[in-house]
Amino acid sequence: MRSIHQGAGKVHHPATGTSCVIIVISLMVSPPHLKILITRDEIAETVDRLAREIQRDYQGKEPLLIGILKGSFVFMADLIRRLDLPLELDFVRFSTYGGCRESSGKPRIADGVKMPMKGKDVLVVEDIVDTGISTSFLLEYLKRKRPASLKLCALTDKPSRRRVTVPIDYRGFTVPNKFIVGYGLDCDQKFRNLPHIYTLED
Repeated sequence: MRSIHQGAGKVHHPATGTSCVIIVISLMVSPPHLKILITRDEIAETVDRLAREIQRDYQGKEPLLIGILKGSFVFMADLIRRLDLPLELDFVRFSTYGGCRESSGKPRIADGVKMPMKGKDVLVVEDIVDTGISTSFLLEYLKRKRPASLKLCALTDKPSRRRVTVPIDYRGFTVPNKFIVGYGLDCDQKFRNLPHIYTLED
C-alpha cells in the first residue's frame, strides 16, 4: 500500500538574500501485514510426519536429497536431521520470479546439480509447488541425468494456482491462494527467518 505525503519549507539563499519555498513530496510504502497461517508447532509436527514417511520408503537405500535454493533450505535442514538414513545432499538454484509476487513463467537453471545422479534414488526437497511450471521444469532436468528413482517432497502445495501437473510424493500442507512467507519462504529476499508461515497482506 503506497501513500503520498507532501510538505513545504522555506529556504534562504545566502548569496542573493532571497528565499524560496521548497515543496517536498515523498512516496511512503507501508509495511505489509503478516498473518500467521501455519504455526511453528504445526510445521514441526508435519516435518516429523514427512520424515517418517521418507524413512519408511527409503529403508536399505542411500538417497540423494536435492534442495531447491533458496526457499527450501530451512525445511531441508530440519528434515534431514530427522532422517536416520545414509544420505547425500546437493542443491539446485534456478530463477523464476521476476518480482516478489509474479513469476516470469520462464524457469532457468542458475546453478545445477554437482553430484552424479545416474542410478541413484533422488528426492527433491521443495518449499512450495505453485503453478508447477518451475517444479516440472526441474524434474525434467533431473530425469535427463538418469536416476534410479525420482520423487518430490514439498512442504507446501498451492493447487489453486496449478498450471502444470506435478506428482507430489510427500506433501506437507495444502495452502490457499495467498502469497506466503516465513520458514525459508521469502518476498524480495525478506521474511525467510520467520519461525511460522504467514500470508502476506498489503
